[in-house]
Amino acid sequence: METNSSINEKHTTGCLIGTALGDALGLPYEGLTAERAGRMLGAPDRFRFLPGRGMMSDDTEHSCMVAESLVESGFDPERFEASFAKRLRWWLLGIPAGTGLATLRACMRLLCGIPSSRSGVFSAGNGPAMRAAILGAAVDDTRKLVQLVHRSTRITHTDPRAEAGALVVAAAARISTRTELPTAEALLQYLRDLDFDFTGSAGELLKLLNAAADSVTRRESTAAFAASRGVAGFVSGFVNQTVPVAIHAWLSHPEDWEQAVRAVIECGGDADTTAAITGGIVGCRVGIDGIPMPFRQKFVDWPRSLEWIEQLGYALTIPQEQSRQHVMRAGYFKLLLRNMVFVPTVLWHGFRRLLPPY
Repeated sequence: METNSSINEKHTTGCLIGTALGDALGLPYEGLTAERAGRMLGAPDRFRFLPGRGMMSDDTEHSCMVAESLVESGFDPERFEASFAKRLRWWLLGIPAGTGLATLRACMRLLCGIPSSRSGVFSAGNGPAMRAAILGAAVDDTRKLVQLVHRSTRITHTDPRAEAGALVVAAAARISTRTELPTAEALLQYLRDLDFDFTGSAGELLKLLNAAADSVTRRESTAAFAASRGVAGFVSGFVNQTVPVAIHAWLSHPEDWEQAVRAVIECGGDADTTAAITGGIVGCRVGIDGIPMPFRQKFVDWPRSLEWIEQLGYALTIPQEQSRQHVMRAGYFKLLLRNMVFVPTVLWHGFRRLLPPY
């Protein structure tokens, strides 16, 4: 079990709860252009999924499953992969809503008995990136971090760009917790030190990160940076769009969770995922107390409540023989009941988008 003293509860609980609340804040805006989202919903200054309340999506569910698998496996990469694959099978049987196509296909392959080493599909979607921040927050051994990111990614996505994006998010979370002030230079140096091939198809991501760093230096807004990359008003689920925009928002507001999360939501598109990634990275640094109380008070998910998520984050920081006592199983039937509320609400939001204002 990872026991390095640089890992502490503030990092891991802040990451998971920052992910959950960012996800919940961005969820109603998901799939909308920035312009239409502003007309329909207004500023992302409060939860709007339920009346004044927020729930999380698959972005946080996957991050929690990664954390549970780390606890169960004692951070061993092979055992981690087996544990995560098991959880993905049960997660799909719970009838989740809004699942990405690549992740859906991979999970169906797992259910059909295809081993996790071959279940992934060739896709450069942001699924692995959305669940990677907790790996950077919880794992201090660089070699093991690379291995765990690889195992987490290949279960669902096999395109090298997807793994590169996940590794960048994990690296950002690590830099967020382990430097006096997070900088693009620290992130890029850490990425250069990793044993990962950032050439070929994955090389484009480094170019985009350098562009994000230059934009932050010029004090451009995250929306302006997105526009300069050709994604004005709609950041897609393509990892080379999602990750640079999230990194830009983090570097622009490394110690201001709300401003960082709002900055990516206001870029439009896959807002729940960009907000979950950004919220998790900033949450690593500021901890639970650095996230404004109104967001913490009005998150109403169940059975993965904020208290449950906090216990899970704590379990990542203590020896394995003690950690399992602090992980409360959410339970398949509880999650199924939860989705009986969540899925119809997602469908209602979808129907609402057929109506004006356009």
